[in-house]
Amino acid sequence: MTQHALAEQIPALRRYARALIGNTWAADDLVQDTLERACTKWRLWLTGSDLRAWLFTLMHNLYITQVRYQVRLGELGQPLSLDDLDVPDVQSAPVDAAIDLQRCLLQLPEDQRAVLLLVTLEDLSYEEVAHITGVPVGTVMSRLSRARHRLRDLMNAKAEKRTATERPRRPVENLRRLK
Repeated sequence: MTQHALAEQIPALRRYARALIGNTWAADDLVQDTLERACTKWRLWLTGSDLRAWLFTLMHNLYITQVRYQVRLGELGQPLSLDDLDVPDVQSAPVDAAIDLQRCLLQLPEDQRAVLLLVTLEDLSYEEVAHITGVPVGTVMSRLSRARHRLRDLMNAKAEKRTATERPRRPVENLRRLK
């Protein structure tokens, strides 16, 4: 494993970590922990095997370990608030589909969110995702299907809520022409 090969994977690791966690600082910490683990455990990587898959496996395992630790400490008892996300204030900025998508992604269960992001964001095959997450391919397909369905429902609910709160516009035919 060369430093160059490892450095090439950093953008993909950061992208996945940010989408998985939703907090830029925590995601960067996870990437740093992953790279540190990769450097200390480099002898476990088999030369010629997929470095990207190995790094994502390390990251996934570190993330699961961190979540379990936080659950034990009782830090995940309450759901994420909007203050935890690195997004602009909704009142001061126009509603953005990317912000809604990020919020909806964070409402997915962690196992479904991880599979969805690995398949769609990182363009990994089902087999690679199964290897990274340590579950059978059928479980990956099931989690992906449930995640897509749940995400679609959440996005539709957000869209319906947004259109319900908009002010109704006056019909054009009610306007009179003044001379």
